[in-house]
Amino acid sequence: MPHHDRPPHQMTVVHVAQPVEGGVARVVTDLVHAQTAAGLRVHVVCPPDGAPRPTPGTEPAGAGCGTLGRAAAAAGAEVHPWPASRAPGPALPAETLRLARLLRRLRPDLVHAHSAKAGLAARLALRGGLPTLYQPHAWSFDAVEGAPARLARSWERTAARWATRVVCVSDAERGRGAAAGIPARWSVLPNGVDLERFRPATADEKRHARGTLPALDGVPPDAPLVVCVARLCAQKGQDLLLRAWTHVRARCPEAHLVLVGDGPDRAHLLRELSRGAPAQVLLAGAAADPVPWYRAADLAVLPSRWEGMALAPLEAMASGRPVVLTDVTGARESLPTALHGPCLVPPRDPPALARALTRLLADPRRRAAAADRALEHVRDHHDVRRTAAAVTELYREVLGGTGRPAPDPGPEPAAGRTAERPTRRPTGRNTRQTTGQTTGQTTGQTTGQTTGRAVERVES
Repeated sequence: MPHHDRPPHQMTVVHVAQPVEGGVARVVTDLVHAQTAAGLRVHVVCPPDGAPRPTPGTEPAGAGCGTLGRAAAAAGAEVHPWPASRAPGPALPAETLRLARLLRRLRPDLVHAHSAKAGLAARLALRGGLPTLYQPHAWSFDAVEGAPARLARSWERTAARWATRVVCVSDAERGRGAAAGIPARWSVLPNGVDLERFRPATADEKRHARGTLPALDGVPPDAPLVVCVARLCAQKGQDLLLRAWTHVRARCPEAHLVLVGDGPDRAHLLRELSRGAPAQVLLAGAAADPVPWYRAADLAVLPSRWEGMALAPLEAMASGRPVVLTDVTGARESLPTALHGPCLVPPRDPPALARALTRLLADPRRRAAAADRALEHVRDHHDVRRTAAAVTELYREVLGGTGRPAPDPGPEPAAGRTAERPTRRPTGRNTRQTTGQTTGQTTGQTTGQTTGRAVERVES
């Protein structure tokens, strides 16, 4: 539909995302659900999954756009394939040019870019020509050290001028950005989860999940079960969990651990298991729906090396399961204060991780009390309906100062806040007209070279 023919006040939003799985995909999909229900026109631009294309004319909505594309299409978005690698590289100028052309065709009122790679390409493509929200979902400079980290921080400081707002999912993530010298206008909108989908399981539902998940064949139905639902990658720390599990098994020999997910570290983890890593560890592969795993579990764990605010622990808590987390960015805000002692451990510390897991596995009453507190906290602070309302309210606030249509704000959100810091806006030529003429030049090429290593390791 051409821009001038839209119904009055119908706002058009484009979400640009890379990666297309994991927490980022779930966050974007939840926003699409809420925004389409509120009457917004929503587009999702994301990479194709690389799978063979179906016979022309038989593709379902979102086909060829990976996990996110299919889910977003089912939620009501118009999905557009955007071929782009997970990390910057020599193809970055061409990827940015394709994105710029697509955005010119869609003519949105606002662009919301998710995670480091999409934020890189979208800000280079638009350069302030449209209201742009950038949501890092964990900072790329936390993924690396030394020169790559310094270069990633330098890029973020430069690119802040092209973001109308930088949206963080925790105060700690905003604090990390401010400490890095990023001169952004900040908004903090904590992650939320669907409390109807993720809810405590009944005893019958738990038994059913234990009996029907194929990966649990042979596991005694009453064995203590710990699950880690996450992409298998350095960020999520499953290698550290395997080292901790040796100590857990010494104290709780009947306990089983299941790693739910797939990713680049799968082969390495399989090698570790084949070399005599701790017994009773299962690699279940990727799960389209994590709900049965939370129902089957007694305890969830996420030993991340870095985060913004991880989504999986909130899902586990909403499902009535206690969690053990490493004390990385956003983790403290995910938990009630009373659980910081028993459920938070230092990052990269397998013995401390093992002690926390063992204490909860060995004491069902302590585990139940932690689960109750976690459930109350997530219901009070991380309802996705409040998060989505806060995002839409932020869109209204941003567009209210541009003369563009703003959506009906609906009920006042109870989550999220905005911390204003003046951002220098670019001046000069009309960016919307010149975007794509400049993205293949030195700036885009240099950015791809200097930030690639950092963005590649951010596995949000």
